[in-house]
Parts: sequence; structure tokens; C-alpha cells
Amino acid sequence: MGFTTGFLGGVTLTSAILYLTVGLHTQNRLQQAALLRQQRQVLTSVIEPPPPTPEPVAREAPVGLAEMAKDRWNRAVENSLRSFYEKDWRRAREEAEDRVGAFVERIRESK
Repeated sequence: MGFTTGFLGGVTLTSAILYLTVGLHTQNRLQQAALLRQQRQVLTSVIEPPPPTPEPVAREAPVGLAEMAKDRWNRAVENSLRSFYEKDWRRAREEAEDRVGAFVERIRESK
């Protein structure tokens, strides 16, 4: 092995090791910087908590004729069912019995 080959081999080996060392050092520094930023943010949020985020605003989109008709239909169905469930069926039965009884009495009296 000659002087030139040995010298170039040494330079290549040294520069490769130096390149890898500098790359590893750079990655370590970036990782440490990210960790320090994260720790600073955690400590700052403990001392001064961030203001609460405002609630998102509901998006209002114009509705078409079909949607308005559907809403009206749904409201009508809801009102009908609500009145059906809220109705006092016992009282309705008693009133119907009274009317039928009065009708039967009128028929008996007319004979």
C-alpha cells in the first residue's frame, strides 16, 4: 500500500466518522431542543394556564323548500303524538260512556 492510498483511505475513514458523528450530534441537539420546548410549555401552562378556547359557532346554512316542508311535517307529527300521549284516556272513556248513556236514554224516552 502506497503513501497516497493510505493517506486517501485515512482521510476517507476520518471524514466518514466525522460526518456520522456530526449527524448524530445534530439529531441529539434537535431532540433535546424539542424536549426543552415541551417542558417549557408544560411549566408555563402550570403557572399561567392558557385561556379557554371559545366554543365553535354553529354554521347556519339556508334551507330549501323541501327541508322546510319536512320540518313542518315533523312538527305536525310531533304535536299529534304529544297530544295523543298527554290525553287523559280515562276521562275520554267516561265522557263517551256518558254520551252513549244519554243517547240510549233519549231513545227509551222517545218510545
